[in-house]
Amino acid sequence: MTSIDVQDLTKEYGTGRAVDRLTFQVLPGRVTGFLGPNGAGKSTTMRLVLGLDRPTSGTATVGGRPYAALHEPLRQVGALLDARAAHGSRTARAHLRALAASNRIPDRRVDEVLEETGLASVARRRVKTYSLGMRQRLGIAAALLGDPPVVLLDEPSNGLDPEGIIWIRELLRRLAREGRTVLVSSHLMNETASFADQLVVLGRGRLLADLPMREFIDARVQPRVRVRTSDGAVLGALLARHGYEAAEAEDGRWTVRHARVADIGRLASDAGVSILELAAEEGTLEQAYLDLTAAEAEFTTPTQPQEA
Repeated sequence: MTSIDVQDLTKEYGTGRAVDRLTFQVLPGRVTGFLGPNGAGKSTTMRLVLGLDRPTSGTATVGGRPYAALHEPLRQVGALLDARAAHGSRTARAHLRALAASNRIPDRRVDEVLEETGLASVARRRVKTYSLGMRQRLGIAAALLGDPPVVLLDEPSNGLDPEGIIWIRELLRRLAREGRTVLVSSHLMNETASFADQLVVLGRGRLLADLPMREFIDARVQPRVRVRTSDGAVLGALLARHGYEAAEAEDGRWTVRHARVADIGRLASDAGVSILELAAEEGTLEQAYLDLTAAEAEFTTPTQPQEA
């Protein structure tokens, strides 16, 4: 099993700790979203996994081995940390051919990843002429070059247009279906919610959560029910009588906190209250993430008071 294993990992810079005794595992066959505020230690952790920094203590291994000990590492681990890594004066194809030669990857694989990432038609253009989104695609092509079982991507959607965002989402899902180990760092909560199966969340270098995404959301955001009736006063009294916390909006819809659709539907039916709309309001990843990390952000802005 080719997993990423981080065990008691610590990285200090001077008197500060970027990563603080971090332990988690990224398993194959699913996409793991790597989340946390700026300064949480995500990029440092990925650099430690890839052997670009040395840990102060602890270990970070891929398939049980440090990255530096891997033979032909591009065949084992593909990574995108910085879309600006390619030399601007090289063409995209020349850049990928140089990487391929260093790991004895055949040239035909260069053409395959150029096609897969949508860069085949611009492969002979110099990288300095590329937009940010095109550079991102090139970085992803480099990560896929060795057909590796492990893929690490840092903000892969950055600079991509809507078509590109849909493409990267489908790519990540496919990689997981193929049984690969996929770790993706992102600040885009809605986008992460569209592809992640598991979440690892950091705050100030420490592990805050390591859970399947749905469990993470349900643990932080209480369920709510949206309900509308022809007689709001009767519904409100009924909910209050049974101990539900409910609020009526201007459009006549009621929001019932800590409730399930089946319970509210049954209650209204038994009381003979006519229901025009009844739906669950699922908690979102963004709500759960902000609830967990509210005290962990290194940089915050004042919250604007809401109008009454």
